[in-house]
Amino acid sequence: MYDFSVLRTLRKRDGLTIAALSIRSGVSPAVISKLERNQTSAELSTLFSLGRAFGLNATDLIGLAESRTAHVVRETAHTTGGFVFREIRYGNLHALLGTGRVGGRAAKPEIHGDDYETCWVLDGCVRIALPHEKHVLRAGECVQFDAVLEHAYEVVEDARILIVHVKKEKRF
Repeated sequence: MYDFSVLRTLRKRDGLTIAALSIRSGVSPAVISKLERNQTSAELSTLFSLGRAFGLNATDLIGLAESRTAHVVRETAHTTGGFVFREIRYGNLHALLGTGRVGGRAAKPEIHGDDYETCWVLDGCVRIALPHEKHVLRAGECVQFDAVLEHAYEVVEDARILIVHVKKEKRF
């Protein structure tokens, strides 16, 4: 379930020996060695101490050690302002594949969190209006902006677009 060999990667990245990490964290060299070889599990206090040694909190360290598995989702669909969107959502990503006919218009097509929005025009032509600028994008062109800005899409020529929302990193 957890692969603490990531500790070895972090330790080597910082140019530390096991002994130096032990001094920095207060965790015994034997425990560090066993964790790096996945021969033991760690107490929360141990993870806290090791995380601090790398400038991480225990939750971040657990996240790095968590065994990754594939996460399969099923698409959903919705229609708004003349666009038909197929979409998928993950924790940090929301992707929409949209088609629209000439004259289709979507203003504030989704309620956004603190995301970056990227629109890639796959076919056709789309006009994107932002507060202080407008862009006319043709097939093969792309634009990225802060999704909290008010924005609207208008189909100039029948179009197929890919919109991707990516969560911003936490700032505090």
